[in-house]
Amino acid sequence: MKAIVIGGGIGGMSAALALEKAGIETAVFEAVKEMKPVGAAISVWPNGVKCLNALGLKAQLRALSGNMAFMAYQDFASGATLTRFSMEPLVRQVGEYPSPVARAELQAMLIDSYGRERVSFGKRVAQVEQHEHGVTALFEDGTAAQGDLLIAADGAHSVIRQSVLGEKVERRYAGYVNWNGLVEIDAALAPADQWTTFVGEGKRVSLMPVSGNRFYFFFDVPLPKGLAEDRSTVKADLRRYFQGWAQPVQRLIDAIDPTTTNRVEIHDIDPFSRFVSGRVALLGDAAHSTTPDIGQGGCAAMEDALVLAASLAAHSLGIEDALQRYEARRVDRTRDLVLKARKRCDVTHGKDPAATAAWYQELRQETGERVLAGMCETIEGGPLG
Repeated sequence: MKAIVIGGGIGGMSAALALEKAGIETAVFEAVKEMKPVGAAISVWPNGVKCLNALGLKAQLRALSGNMAFMAYQDFASGATLTRFSMEPLVRQVGEYPSPVARAELQAMLIDSYGRERVSFGKRVAQVEQHEHGVTALFEDGTAAQGDLLIAADGAHSVIRQSVLGEKVERRYAGYVNWNGLVEIDAALAPADQWTTFVGEGKRVSLMPVSGNRFYFFFDVPLPKGLAEDRSTVKADLRRYFQGWAQPVQRLIDAIDPTTTNRVEIHDIDPFSRFVSGRVALLGDAAHSTTPDIGQGGCAAMEDALVLAASLAAHSLGIEDALQRYEARRVDRTRDLVLKARKRCDVTHGKDPAATAAWYQELRQETGERVLAGMCETIEGGPLG
């Protein structure tokens, strides 16, 4: 059995590794000529960590991970701590550590584990054709690839999605802009072993440790789409949006490198219930594009990969039947993640100012139990428990 994997991102590479571990031949095709991951880092929560562990990448992942031992929320203006708590109760309950990692390093780990020389770069898919015994992927350069099935892991802007669904779906603007990047760890910004988030005015500034003595940082601001802002105006834009915020936030703005800071208008896609058409299956953002507000986008793609490979390996009624079983196991789970992230997004970013003010007040009384319970519920809903 041979699987064509379209997309060399986190989902596509996880799928290729999982399928090969299950004894299925794969060929990976990536549209870009050189991988440049969107976003500086990713929080791989324990459900995602377990997936990577199952792929044999436990030691490699640990080497790339920051030490996120504590979590804290700070008041935007004074910088005072609203709540701070240990992540140890979460680790004890779910049986694994969270692993914040630089996205480029995670991507390189996956590609190198598969074999960089085996990935066909610069192959943008133009069309997918199904026939009685397989699938053909036709590329814009005039070449083609044949397989028994095809995995569309070609991201939120998937060109294959429409052929699976029979209709086009539109991305939904979530209402805020995110700036992100990496800076050197500085105790004047935040503790080196803590995920620190400043909140106020429907905005966020967050610092999360990754390997190499670096913080992953991000700024969130509710804004209209399409503003004339780019890397050339980053510092001026952030100083304007975060005027009056605490000194560590001002120090962070001073420290960032505009040339490596990303500016992203955040979108998601309304959940849908069809991931499979015949021998073609959607995976990752192509199937369930979400906002990053609960940190589960990459983790959900890793879960997809494990479930897909298990379905193909464990069932003998044919490829189409196995793919339908994959779909049945993933639709409800991923819908739940997309809608949870959307709900958290709205509260965090002031869609209903009263709800956001109530959340700020709740943080002042938060002991960690409620926040960690919510995280545990999300994590334990994954296929590896």
